[in-house]
Amino acid sequence: MNVLKHFFVRYKAWIMALLAPLGGIWAVFLIALIDASFFGIPLDPVIAVYVAVDPRRTIIYALMGALGSALGSTVPYLIGYKGGEALVVKKIGQQRFARIHAQSEKYGDLALIIPALMPPGFPFKAFALIAGVTEMGYIHFLLSIIVGRLLRFIILGVLIIAYGPEILRFMMTAFQHHRGLTFAIVALIVVAIFLIVRLVSSRAPSVADAETETSIA
Repeated sequence: MNVLKHFFVRYKAWIMALLAPLGGIWAVFLIALIDASFFGIPLDPVIAVYVAVDPRRTIIYALMGALGSALGSTVPYLIGYKGGEALVVKKIGQQRFARIHAQSEKYGDLALIIPALMPPGFPFKAFALIAGVTEMGYIHFLLSIIVGRLLRFIILGVLIIAYGPEILRFMMTAFQHHRGLTFAIVALIVVAIFLIVRLVSSRAPSVADAETETSIA
């Protein structure tokens, strides 16, 4: 076990050293891609460092991280899509599969957006696998991850700018000790954003109709 752990530590260090010359934007994209596809590489600390050095590029770092995560998650998505339920159950267990599958059926895209918002350490690949098993539309799959990750990295960037890189350690510690509460808070944030967007989009046609009726009158 120690040998395997030592291997992953050296692997992560090697990847970081290899991508460093590419610069912040492409390094964030490629690390996000690798993290979502194969071995976990802590992306949030990377984004935190780049945002602290150059806050003006916060949106770009968040966008590249979101795009990399979405494209990289195609790997577990295809494993679930091609391998089917039996393979996924073998990987994550029957109980976890049943729980995540029920959430996916009940909440649709939100069942992927909310996990994508969760801090490091959350088993997001399991949700990507389930999305493949349930044959979730690939475009919906990509957009859900992009939305979730983009919100996560923007929130992270704002916190880094406001409080410094130390806030990341506090967030990760809080998540480790209060996972249920963290999940509930994130879910409330997503639902609030969803309701606001829905309210604004429903009001827009009403305003347009009112203007049309006024002009006709």
